[in-house]
Amino acid sequence: MSLRERVKEPPSALLVESYYRGSVARAQQAIFAHEMWVHLAHGLMLQRQGIIAPTAMRPILAEVLRLAAAGPAAVPVDYRQEDLYSYVERAIVEALGPDIGGRLHTGRSRNDLNVTTWRMALRGQLLETLELLAALRATLLRLAEQHADVVMPGYTHTQHAQPITFGYWLLSAADVLARDHTRLAAALAHADQNPLGAGALTTTAFPLDRLLTTDLLGFATPLESAYDAVSSRDDALEAGAAMAVLMTFLSRLATNLQNWSTWEYNFVELADRHSAVSSIMPQKKNPVALEHLKAAAAMVNGALVAMLGATKNTEFADVNDAVTSVNEPVLDACLRTRRILALFEEVFAHLTLNAPRMASAAAQGYGSATELADVIVRETGLSFRQAHNIVAVVVREALEAGLTADQLRAGDIDRAAGRPLGLSEVAVAQALNPAENIRARTVLGGPATLPAMLASRRAALARDQAALAAIATRIKTARETCFAQARSLPD
Repeated sequence: MSLRERVKEPPSALLVESYYRGSVARAQQAIFAHEMWVHLAHGLMLQRQGIIAPTAMRPILAEVLRLAAAGPAAVPVDYRQEDLYSYVERAIVEALGPDIGGRLHTGRSRNDLNVTTWRMALRGQLLETLELLAALRATLLRLAEQHADVVMPGYTHTQHAQPITFGYWLLSAADVLARDHTRLAAALAHADQNPLGAGALTTTAFPLDRLLTTDLLGFATPLESAYDAVSSRDDALEAGAAMAVLMTFLSRLATNLQNWSTWEYNFVELADRHSAVSSIMPQKKNPVALEHLKAAAAMVNGALVAMLGATKNTEFADVNDAVTSVNEPVLDACLRTRRILALFEEVFAHLTLNAPRMASAAAQGYGSATELADVIVRETGLSFRQAHNIVAVVVREALEAGLTADQLRAGDIDRAAGRPLGLSEVAVAQALNPAENIRARTVLGGPATLPAMLASRRAALARDQAALAAIATRIKTARETCFAQARSLPD
């Protein structure tokens, strides 16, 4: 038996090489196990609904279980048909005969079958991605507490801005990743909807129970509208977009670390295991892990562009370019994102800080200038703009004289103001002390509030991890239940 009765010729050799060979190979790797699971769930539902008798369904389920255990190699592929399902159905029919083997596809189309299996694959990949993202967040929060007092310059426009701590920078990064988690969790929730039972586009006249297959496949809900179910892959587009946003931010973090690892900054050093060497320059220790990360981010962004490009200007219907072609780039994006999340977590965990150099840079730069202006306002009653102008002159003259911020004195401020302001040397020194700057930032969200922020972030992370564990348990339990019921089909 074949699905190609409507046409007289087998697929073109050129079409096979350009499309079918790679497509079948990807399906064998990515969705074979999911397809077996779907066959079992669909078969159990057909039997329970009285659509197929147990006497016919038992050998079908037994054959599917055999194929599931044997793996893709048990299904011969000769490229005379179009896709993995065609070969699976042929194997079942050849094993059981057309009268029994040909019954499994009752009430079903390849349209809803394929979109179900690829959603299951994406669901699993997104769940793993979120678990790795949570691990990275946990590491950043742990390091943020560990380095809460490591003073360093904060930068805007690549220039010294105001003093911060490395822990504050890490917590800020973890906050962005928490929003990435929200975006990916939303993509997972939308992928976690069951299209099975949609048929080609309008369901079927057979009395299918879509709620039953939803439970057996571990989905959260059915994807109700049959037309939507087989015509839309915005779940893949959303996942690709969320990963592109995530990877773009990871690239920004990598850029910081790469800059800070240079001789000129000398703030951080990557572990040897994350570095490469030069074939000619013996002194080199190249931050190759960070360069790889940034390149991978570009590839994930490219995957999103490929998906959007394939989907635009297509009919809102079941068409290969919009519904099928997104599978490869989105799963490739998942793979690259997972690898990078695991690698970056390891990079951070083994990073070495040069805390004295970071503190020295903060003290010598002029990031404390804002606090000095604020002290002038508080101590003298001048407006902030007047104080800002005075401090700007102080900084300009100090730079011209080759002075660093920690060398300024009260007399320098009086000279710039054109009159004595009455500031004590203690007040000036405290204003210019980066650590005191940080301790003074007690407003909500400031670096002095880091301990309270860390506590709330840990609690939020724990809730996110518990939610992921619940989803993983639901899917695992559903699979075990489905396979167990298939092995012991009741009368």
